[in-house]
Amino acid sequence: MKLIIVVPCYNEEAVLTETTSRLSSVITRLKAEGQITEGQILYVNDGSQDSTWSLIEQLSEKNALVSGISLAHNVGHQHALWAGLEWAAEHGDATVSIDADLQDDVEAIIEMVKLYRGGIDVVFGVRRERQTDTWFKRTTAQAFYRLMQSMGSNVVYNHADFRLMSRRALQALMTFPERNLFLRGMVASLGFNTATVYYDRAERFAGESKYPLRKMLGFALDGITSFSVRPLQYITFLGLACMIISLAAIIYGIVMYFQGRVIAGWTSEMVSIWFIGGAILLACGIIGEYVGKIYTEVKRRPRYFVDKVVGEVISKK
Repeated sequence: MKLIIVVPCYNEEAVLTETTSRLSSVITRLKAEGQITEGQILYVNDGSQDSTWSLIEQLSEKNALVSGISLAHNVGHQHALWAGLEWAAEHGDATVSIDADLQDDVEAIIEMVKLYRGGIDVVFGVRRERQTDTWFKRTTAQAFYRLMQSMGSNVVYNHADFRLMSRRALQALMTFPERNLFLRGMVASLGFNTATVYYDRAERFAGESKYPLRKMLGFALDGITSFSVRPLQYITFLGLACMIISLAAIIYGIVMYFQGRVIAGWTSEMVSIWFIGGAILLACGIIGEYVGKIYTEVKRRPRYFVDKVVGEVISKK
């Protein structure tokens, strides 16, 4: 059995040496226990601006377990992860995806492999709690998962992109044609045998978070619009509510007219105009988001371009 650990990287020079050490230790232990026969760490450089790629090349020369793919430009975390998974789908029996920052517990990979050998196709790494996060990040993350679930999306609570997938599950994922990637929802929708491994999330080993508030909001928007049409349904309900309110206002106006109590209501008129105008703009924005995704999909542009490769990827590409 060959295990491939896919690690997307963007400006991760501060952590890669330690990440390699810990992941190599896990692979060595799995080999010693007879859980796997081969192991590989596959770094995917997502257009880093620092020395991430040169460090990957150095690590590959010193450590036979390390391979790397360098993308031609920054395509984002989800597409970089997809690039690694796409290669792993053809060359590994089981694939683990994990971020480079060492916040996810690498020791959980051992339990994931045991579950895979027991017949599980997808093993989700789920955080027990979020004590290492700031109050703001913890609150917004919880709100994100609740919002996704309320929108009908099938996502695993407190699960990011730390998971193990079997070859058949990963190859099934590769048949998804969309360019708007939300892997948490896509993997959860596959329907294969699943299990969960819980772990304590640590603080980032070094460097800075690559997901500021702006990217977090964009990621949440991608997740909602990629896996749910409920916002479009809510527009219908909003329009119906506006019609009911307008009908009530018309009836009220007619009654007041016949009672001779008609007074020019500047305030009520302005409030209604602003309300209806805001509702229309909101509806147009939501519809526009979906239209924009359709525009992206129909162009069918490549998800990424590979610039350089190093290690085992060269001989088996």
